[in-house]
Amino acid sequence: MRKIIAAAFTTLDGVMQAPGGPEEDPSGGFEYGGWLPNFWDDELSAALDRNFSEPFDLLLGRRTYDIFAAHWPYIEVDPEAPDFDAMNADIANTFNRITKYVATHRPDSLDWQNSQALGTDVVATLRELKQGDGPDLMTQGSSELLDLLFENDLVDELRLFIFPLVLGKGKRVFGNGSAPRTLKLASSSLSPNGILITRYERAGDVQIGSFAMETPTLAELERRSNLG
Repeated sequence: MRKIIAAAFTTLDGVMQAPGGPEEDPSGGFEYGGWLPNFWDDELSAALDRNFSEPFDLLLGRRTYDIFAAHWPYIEVDPEAPDFDAMNADIANTFNRITKYVATHRPDSLDWQNSQALGTDVVATLRELKQGDGPDLMTQGSSELLDLLFENDLVDELRLFIFPLVLGKGKRVFGNGSAPRTLKLASSSLSPNGILITRYERAGDVQIGSFAMETPTLAELERRSNLG
């Protein structure tokens, strides 16, 4: 059985839009594209190495797929080339080799090698994939697809790289339609530049409790009557 792992770079207020550069995704008038690079440090680099060290396939929305397909196939992977960068080459080789499952209305235009459309019923296809054999499915970016995954309670593990800044607007990791769910913090570390590197696993349904008095005061009863 395969897991779906949602991995995302996010700000403290949950914004995940365009971390890599101003031209990555300026939709909605987003002005802060490129908020990530100035926070880069060796610990984040090592965490990403760990993230990609075990077998996985990519699970992408169409916008993120297009961003990746215009970048990773063109990264230099020849160690003898003057612009060779080992970390980028390793990621490029991995991304080029593995299967990319894509939520798209334009399946005929998936030109990147080993790309496969999820079809018209994305949720049904993902449920089928999860029941089959193969490596886990890992998202990168893809905020609209994440909304669909969280709404249908399909995420088994959450890996958040939380950066110490607030942007106030932009596409967010969690939308209003996310299925209620508790999570267990499985691991965490803090990078020198203040990036909180976390891994969460499913922990069951939300349990409701209360700190209210067993017998509410008259003031409390009046407060409740005025609600809404």
